Amino acid sequence: MDPLHSPDKSAIRSFDGCWTCRLRRKKCDEKHPVCGTCDTLYITCHYSHDKPEWMDGGVRQRKMADQIKTEVKESADRRRWKRVIHASGSVPDNDTTSTAEPIELSEPLASDQPPWTNVAVTSSMNSEAAPRTPAARPICRTKSGSHDVSGTAMGQSDYILFSFYLEHLLPFLFPFYRPPILQGGRAWIMELMLNSPVMRQATLCQSSYFFSVIHGSSDCASLDALVGARTRDAFAMLRQSIQLIGNSDINEQLHDVAQILVSIMQLQRFEIAIMSFQNCQAHLNAAVALFKRLMEDVGGVKAVGPRIAYGTVLQHLGPSTRILPTDSFQVPSAEQAAFSFASTLAILDDIITSTASQEEPKLYGYHRYLLDDADSPIDAEAVVGCRNWILLGISEIARLDAWKQRCKRAGSLDMMELVHRASSIKSSLETGLAGLDIEPVNSTRGIGILLSVFLGNNGQGPVSLCQKTLAIPVWAHAALLYLFVVVSGWQPRSEEVAYHVTKILDTLTNGVEPPGLLRAIVWPFCIAGFLAQPHDEWRFRKLVHDLQPSSVFGTARKALELMENVWRNREAGNSINFDLGTLFSSPGELILLV
Repeated sequence: MDPLHSPDKSAIRSFDGCWTCRLRRKKCDEKHPVCGTCDTLYITCHYSHDKPEWMDGGVRQRKMADQIKTEVKESADRRRWKRVIHASGSVPDNDTTSTAEPIELSEPLASDQPPWTNVAVTSSMNSEAAPRTPAARPICRTKSGSHDVSGTAMGQSDYILFSFYLEHLLPFLFPFYRPPILQGGRAWIMELMLNSPVMRQATLCQSSYFFSVIHGSSDCASLDALVGARTRDAFAMLRQSIQLIGNSDINEQLHDVAQILVSIMQLQRFEIAIMSFQNCQAHLNAAVALFKRLMEDVGGVKAVGPRIAYGTVLQHLGPSTRILPTDSFQVPSAEQAAFSFASTLAILDDIITSTASQEEPKLYGYHRYLLDDADSPIDAEAVVGCRNWILLGISEIARLDAWKQRCKRAGSLDMMELVHRASSIKSSLETGLAGLDIEPVNSTRGIGILLSVFLGNNGQGPVSLCQKTLAIPVWAHAALLYLFVVVSGWQPRSEEVAYHVTKILDTLTNGVEPPGLLRAIVWPFCIAGFLAQPHDEWRFRKLVHDLQPSSVFGTARKALELMENVWRNREAGNSINFDLGTLFSSPGELILLV
C-alpha cells in the first residue's frame, strides 16, 4: 500500500515540521524556508503555522499526496545527475564559494573550490609567481583541420551528440540566439566542438545528459557511468587548460582563453538547467576574472576605455573568415563569435546575480560603454532576448539597491535621495516600454524548434511571437517591478505593481508558444510571481506544471518553489521584510535564474 495514502505506525512522524513531511510521514529537520528532506528530494516544502485546507484526511489530502508522489518521481533524474556531478568533483560537498568574495586576479583560492575557479590562481602574474613554462600549451585547440583532439579520435556517437546539441539543445538553452547565416550563423560552435578539446568535452557533457533524458533508458547505472565520465573529462580538461594558461602570457594564449570562457558559461547553464546552483557564484567569478583580464591585458582598458578595449580583444581574436576568395565578405572567426557570445552571458549573469546579492554588478564599470547606444558592441537581444537598455536599467537598480543597503547599515539612508536617484531610472524604463507599444507587431516562424523532441511536436517549429513582442516587454515590466521593491518595499497590493504583474502574466499565459520558451525569461516570471495576488497563483503554477519533463526545466521549477515560499509567508503575515536578496537566496547557494 502507498505510504503516502495510508498510515504506517512504524514510520517516523514529524509533528512540528513541514506539512509535506507530515503528509509523507517522514522525519523533518524543521529547517526554514525549505527542510532538508524536501530540499534533498527537490519537492515542494509546505510550511505554515496553520493546518492547510488540503490536510483534511479525505479527497484533498489524497490528491496532495499524489501530487507530492509525482514530484518525487519527476525529480529522480535531477537527483541522479546531481550525484553524478558531485562524483565528478565539480561540486565539492563542503563548497562555500556561493558566499565567497569576488575573485581578484591575484587572490589564491581554497583547494576545495570548483575546478575552473583556479582562474584566480593562474592569473597571478607577479614576480613571485611560479616560473613560466612557454613550452606548456593548453589543450584547447588542435592543429588546423584535425579532428583528433587530445589524442582521442571522435566516434560516431560524438558526432550524433554534436548534431543533437546544435539542432535541439542549443535552441532550447538559448532560444533567442539565432545569428544570421551571413554572420556565420552557429558554425563557430561546430568549429570549436571539432577543434577545441575543452569545448568538445563541455558540449558532450551536456548532450549526454539531455540525450539520456530523451532515451529514458531503464539502465540508470550505465547512463550514470557515461555522463559521469563525460562530466569528469569536461571539468578535468577545463582545469588543466586554465592552469597551463596561468604560466604563460595571455596574449600568447588568447584564442584558448576565449574557448575557456565560453566553456565555463556553457557548463554553468548545464548545471543551472538541472537545478544545481551551488557553483553559480564560483562560475561567475571565474568568467568575470577572465573577461577583465582580457580587457586589461589585451585590450588595454585602463588606457583606451572599455569600448575600444573590447574592439581590440575582438581584433586580436581574428582574423575574420573570408567566405569567397573573390569577395570581400567576411564573417567573425570562431573565437570572435565565442567571445561575443560568452561576454553577453557573463554580463547578464552578473547583473541578475547582483539583484540577489544586493551588491553592485562586478562589471558595472563596463556597462555604459558596451551596452548604452545603438552601435553597442554587445547585442543582448540577439543572444538572450533582452534589449540593452533593459539590462542597463536592471544594472542601475542593482547599484541603487547596493547603495541603499550600505546606507541602511550605516544608519544614514535618505529616502528623498533614494527617490531622486530612482526617478531617472524609472523614466528611462517607462520611455523604452512606451516605445515598444508603437513598434510594428511581427510574427515569425518560431524560435527554432525549441527542444521539440522534449515537447512532443515531432520537430515542427511552432509559430510564435517574435522577440520584441514577447520577451522584451516582459523584461521591461519586471525591471519596473524590481525598482518598486527597492524604493517602496513590499507593496503587492499597489495598483502600479498589480498592473505590471498582470501585463507579464497575460503575456506569458497567452503569448508563450511553445511553453518551453518560459525558461529563457524565468527571472521576470519569478519577479512577477513574487508580487502576484492570491487569485493568480494557480496561473503561475500551471505555467510551470505544463513544462515536461521536469528534469530539464530546473529553473522554472526553482522559481515556482521560491514563489510558493513567498505566498506561504504572505498568508502568515510575514511579508513585511521581504526583499529580493532574501528571496533569491537559500542556505549555502545563490539562486541564478537565467
